[in-house]
Amino acid sequence: EALMIYRVVVFVALLAASWCVMTVVHESGHVICGWIGGGQLQEADLTPWRLPYSRFQPDPHPLLTLWGGPVIGVMLPLIAAAIAKQRWLWFIAYFCLLANGGYLATAWISGERFLDTPRLLHHGAHPATIAAFCVATIATGYYGFRKECIRLLSAEKMIEPRELPPAEPPDAMDSR
Repeated sequence: EALMIYRVVVFVALLAASWCVMTVVHESGHVICGWIGGGQLQEADLTPWRLPYSRFQPDPHPLLTLWGGPVIGVMLPLIAAAIAKQRWLWFIAYFCLLANGGYLATAWISGERFLDTPRLLHHGAHPATIAAFCVATIATGYYGFRKECIRLLSAEKMIEPRELPPAEPPDAMDSR
């Protein structure tokens, strides 16, 4: 009983951390790429409990700015997890993959003009590129996130952070 409560508390804490990391890193990707592309940041809000946003005017390279959010939003957590080799970082990285792909897919379906996917399409991104990004990130994110959730919630004994072995990169042939 106490072990399950511990697992659930850790799980909920990791979900909250994953959401915060995903929103801040995604939006920071827009900001960084907007600056790289010569845009002038007019306004930004990175607060994770609201829908973060950034607004550039002018934005000479809107596709760079727009793609920066989801690309950096998945790459930075994956790189951090691969370098640090910590299981909890893989949990967050897989969440970011799933969330960024899911966000672009649902934004595409909703058509809401202020969301990333309609703006990507408006500025000339090819639908096949967006679809490929969504399929790759959702599939990989779901596979890895599911595996990490099962690992976390079905541990036979309490897992102390100091007892965790270094994480190995995901095994593509793992059946979980």
